[in-house]
Amino acid sequence: MNRRRPRRVPDGTRPRQPPHATSRGGRGQLRLIGGEFRRRKLPIPDSPGLRPTPDRVRETLFNWLALDIGGRRVLDLYAGTGALGLEALSRGAAQTTFVESTAPVAKALEANIATLGAAGHVVGAPVERFLATPPSRFDLVFLDPPFRQGLAAKTCLDLELGDWLAPDAVIYVETEHELAWSPPAPWRLHREIVAGDSHGRLFRRQSEAG
Repeated sequence: MNRRRPRRVPDGTRPRQPPHATSRGGRGQLRLIGGEFRRRKLPIPDSPGLRPTPDRVRETLFNWLALDIGGRRVLDLYAGTGALGLEALSRGAAQTTFVESTAPVAKALEANIATLGAAGHVVGAPVERFLATPPSRFDLVFLDPPFRQGLAAKTCLDLELGDWLAPDAVIYVETEHELAWSPPAPWRLHREIVAGDSHGRLFRRQSEAG
């Protein structure tokens, strides 16, 4: 496998208050950066642990995904503000399923989807409960679990073993930078980026025919 050195974004791009979120009376704003909803600003709630992916990382990620979005079915796990799934919808994804267990955050996300008139659906349940339901295959998956809770490796395995992935699915996993883990066997690392406390990895699933 041809390993690329992780792209690094300068330290400080993931402060407690993300660079694209501005606080106003306990609330912030999420700015979409590309596609149909480019420059739209959406309110986000003030919730402990809510950690939207910064603009620079999103821009890099969606440059990588340019040919993997149009018409695709997207799954955004541990969705939070829904920044990644909403960005995918803005850039032509057919639909996005957002899974978010914190009720006020899920409600705010539903409101933002309605504001945009986008093809999104919010599942207000823990990710592990969602992945225990009958599966539906997705082409593109975003996985950004809370850091340092041991969720990434297990969730990736549940996705693979639970038949949630299309044969040639693309999966983006964002974890704490120091975490060492092994993805499921069919996944091949394509690109990676390090930004402050986070390490983002983009995988391509190798189909059985491949």
